[in-house]
Amino acid sequence: MTQPTPVLETTVTGLKLIARGKVRDIYEDPARPDRLLIAATDRISAFDYILATGIPDKGRVLTQMTLFWLEFLRDVVPNHLLSTDTSGLSPEFEGRSMWVKRAGMFQVECVARGYISGSGWKDYLKTGAICGIPLPKGLRESDALPEPIYTPATKAQSGHDENISFETSCDIVGQEMGARLRNLTLQIYKMAADYARPRGIIIADTKFEFGLVNGEIILADEVLTPDSSRFWPVETYAPGGAQPSYDKQYVRDYLESIHWNKQPPAPALPEDVARKTGEKYKDAYRVLTGKSLASAS
Repeated sequence: MTQPTPVLETTVTGLKLIARGKVRDIYEDPARPDRLLIAATDRISAFDYILATGIPDKGRVLTQMTLFWLEFLRDVVPNHLLSTDTSGLSPEFEGRSMWVKRAGMFQVECVARGYISGSGWKDYLKTGAICGIPLPKGLRESDALPEPIYTPATKAQSGHDENISFETSCDIVGQEMGARLRNLTLQIYKMAADYARPRGIIIADTKFEFGLVNGEIILADEVLTPDSSRFWPVETYAPGGAQPSYDKQYVRDYLESIHWNKQPPAPALPEDVARKTGEKYKDAYRVLTGKSLASAS
């Protein structure tokens, strides 16, 4: 089967490009300053660099999965979605774009962890805690935590976000709002994890972004995707080391195998690595929603 050509960059006549991130292009509508257009491209980054090769349909997977979770969570927390109508835009926007409410975004990443992995594992090895939260001795990498924890992070303009304590997050957003964001983050993480596990996916951790619209907290940006979460297959879960995952770990492993020095220019990916990575993203969508990407609405 012929692979679709990856969409690495978008353009829209009549809209103003206000941000081009690692994955998303964000446009402002001069006629409607209260809304934005967010388009998820097929760009992929690793070790803080955008690679020369895109992953076919990755942006569509991220958008369709976000739409699934926004619907799943709509009775728990309002969200920024206005419409997925791409009429008037070029075909490349179909399935990968959302018109959203413009929100005042909180300057913290809201992270929930149910398992010990990644930067949390490194923190635990050094301190016996994650973001200042003490944990039992003797945990193994990828072990389930006694209960999910909230480990916020700063929003880095470049490079990695920095883990911070709950108290530091409250210094940024205020004590009352910090507590509300923590409680909401843990509530929706638990709901999503309880939904995903019997379907074959462990959501080890995830990050959310929230904002304010007319004084109301709303869920924004991408939600519970392989780019913002660690998705592990239940059938291969074996604590005591790193886990196979439905994300770009396949890309990272390839880059490590060629001994890239993690300096620009970022290398291109072989076709088979890009294809297999795209399959992992689509598999995650299929497992969670019960639909193939082609039939996603």
